[in-house]
Amino acid sequence: MIRKLRVKFVAVCMVLVTAVLATVFSSLYVSFQRSIDELSGQVLSRVIREPAQYPGSGTLLLPEFGIGTADRSVQLPYFTVEIWGSRAYVTGGTYTGLEDTETLQQILTACLAQDAPSGVLEHYQLRYLRQENGLYQRLAFVDMSMETSMLRRMMGPYVGIAAISLLLLLGISILLSRWATRPVERAWEQQRRFLSDASHELKTPLTVILSNAELLEGAELEARPERWRSNIHSEALRMKTLVEEMLTLARADSLKRSAAFAEVSLSDITAACALAFEPVAFEAGKQLEYRVPDGVILPGDGDKLHRLIAILLDNAIKYGAEGGTVTLTLEKTERQARLTVSNTGTPIPPEQLGRLFERFYRADPSRGEQHGFGLGLAIAQSIAQEHRGTLRAESDERSTRFYATLPLAKK
Repeated sequence: MIRKLRVKFVAVCMVLVTAVLATVFSSLYVSFQRSIDELSGQVLSRVIREPAQYPGSGTLLLPEFGIGTADRSVQLPYFTVEIWGSRAYVTGGTYTGLEDTETLQQILTACLAQDAPSGVLEHYQLRYLRQENGLYQRLAFVDMSMETSMLRRMMGPYVGIAAISLLLLLGISILLSRWATRPVERAWEQQRRFLSDASHELKTPLTVILSNAELLEGAELEARPERWRSNIHSEALRMKTLVEEMLTLARADSLKRSAAFAEVSLSDITAACALAFEPVAFEAGKQLEYRVPDGVILPGDGDKLHRLIAILLDNAIKYGAEGGTVTLTLEKTERQARLTVSNTGTPIPPEQLGRLFERFYRADPSRGEQHGFGLGLAIAQSIAQEHRGTLRAESDERSTRFYATLPLAKK
């Protein structure tokens, strides 16, 4: 799919660029054609007046259109004819051997058959101008094949420039297609991985539920163990939790706020969350320390901010070192509130640190307990982004730290 998208991107770019270049060069061609037509008309006007007195009357001076030439003067093949009654005389020009020929007769017949005083004889590649002088007619003819040659001479450099430009733009379009489709490719890969991981996570509880259900169906009513029913219930709750977390992420992806923001006290939310997790940390054999100043007010959803802090605390307690310390700190700057949750323990490798916020991603199993689905940090990041904030992680030998930065309420 991504390859087809890139091909379409390149095709659209090249079609648009080709259309623009075609329009530009068509305009140039029409402009050159009109200029040469006007100059050919000037040559005909000169040679029809007094051709014998102007031996250079058939010289055409090429127009300048940005492409310089060593010699802009071109001698156009021409000839003039005077018709007296039924007789025609060649009176000048660069053609030889036309006098009293069948070709001359055909040219004159075709010219006189046209009503216009000037025009083109396509069959003979001649442009003509006719002048009535009472007793006789004077006609001047210019070879049009030279005009075609001049057009090619003048358009040649532009055609070369157009071909080189198209090749360069093709290469640029290919590079741009890769750059433009990179977010789509990344999103497609994340979606594919999300569906794969979600299917895998749902498969385990479904297998347990079906297995226990089959055992219950096969057992006698009074002999059905309570633990089988308990297994079904616990795995159903596990599936419910997974589906709710997936729905939370789906709503976050829609970029729509599920509730209107109001000014809330992040200080109160943080303190309440810390108090709730004190027994959790105690049971895990870890110490929870927190520093929460008063008066940190910001626009947001109180329930979601509580969940953000709870996810970070739960993650720190779950993966912290045995007997270690978990620290929760809230700081206030001029424009932002900064929430820091840190825990001591084995540092997270850099290659894993950048993937912590991916959905269903869980770090090395040796880092501790592996309960949950790997969606917590992804949900926490979506909450921070919904509040126009950021969530990032750092890890070294001293500790692993998560920083949530949220904008304060405007004064």
